[in-house]
Amino acid sequence: MKELITIGLPSKGRLKDKAISFFNDRDLKILQNEKERNYFGTIENNSKIKVIFLHAKEIIQRLGDGTLDIGVSGLDLLKESDQNLQARINIQKKLDFGDANLVVAVPDDWIDVQTIADLEEVSFDIRSKRNFRLRVATKYPNLTNNFLISKGVTQYKLISSLGATETYPFIGSSEIITDITSTGKTLADNNLRVLKDGLILSSRACLFIAKKKAAKLQPFLKSFV
Repeated sequence: MKELITIGLPSKGRLKDKAISFFNDRDLKILQNEKERNYFGTIENNSKIKVIFLHAKEIIQRLGDGTLDIGVSGLDLLKESDQNLQARINIQKKLDFGDANLVVAVPDDWIDVQTIADLEEVSFDIRSKRNFRLRVATKYPNLTNNFLISKGVTQYKLISSLGATETYPFIGSSEIITDITSTGKTLADNNLRVLKDGLILSSRACLFIAKKKAAKLQPFLKSFV
């Protein structure tokens, strides 16, 4: 059992399909149980590899605690995790799918707000006139915080988003948002636009490995060079 390699793959969507194709293209054909909700798979003709289908965020967590050896997930999810966790994970390869940007977006009718500098001005205006901080809805508090602070924005409050972040400014839960977007269509459809210098992170799917398993994995990883 010590030789077993455990691979975590996204459990749904295009990321799952692309990740499976990535392995299949390298003669590592993934076999899935026919049961719709079965979360385990195998590699054809290789009993030493176990595949587990997980939420992309959980893949990062399990690589960090060493219960996964290899995983496919998003760079954004790695960068959002705490520094101790990031230190335990290596980026083995950036993949050619899952491209998306984490951005700062404001309502279309904020015509005077085009850049982060404008946003800082508005945040002070809100603080002085309404006596509360600019609210920023996000699923990425760490990346958002680091970005805004680095740009000199100080008068804001993060609001944790539990669902469709782009709705928050229009239901009174926040003034602006940060969100992940691949085409920008969903933002535009919801009357939001990205600030000119509002790119926080360019993300994509990556092949990650648990750092403490690196030596054990080297022979296997030659398939991915």
